Amino acid sequence: MIVDNMEKWGTYFSGQAWNAVADFLATLNENSAEGEYPIIGDLIFARVMTYETKSWGEAAFEAHRNYIDIQVVLSGAEGIAWHSAKELDVIKPYHSETDVEFYVTPKTSPARVDVHPGIFVALFPHDAHMPQLKVDGTPERVKKVVVKVRKHIFVSPFLATD
Repeated sequence: MIVDNMEKWGTYFSGQAWNAVADFLATLNENSAEGEYPIIGDLIFARVMTYETKSWGEAAFEAHRNYIDIQVVLSGAEGIAWHSAKELDVIKPYHSETDVEFYVTPKTSPARVDVHPGIFVALFPHDAHMPQLKVDGTPERVKKVVVKVRKHIFVSPFLATD
């Protein structure tokens, strides 16, 4: 999981595909219409959604095998809990059409971040995550975008060669 300010985007991601994601994110705000947006075919697309945040027992841990999630809150605030997927028990097996697997919710998680506008969270296939959590115990209406990026597009700068 990567969490940082949008101004630091280039620290983690570079190249044409990642620039297309950053350009798309720059066009969004709290008034953006809900729905699915193609960015680069089925390699990169986005979903803008609105919902009420939930309590720990109401939300669910999930992970994806083929896509990286880039999550950005456009209005409101939500908590996102993190856990290593390999350490959780599966409650709903992987479904290839929706690219999601759900996990039994543990009593705690090793990490949690409260996300506000201007922050991005990148979640990789090994990152089980539970979004939609209340911040400060208060339910809140959140509008956010989840950009889905095919995992092979990500190239770690530590693995890149000149």
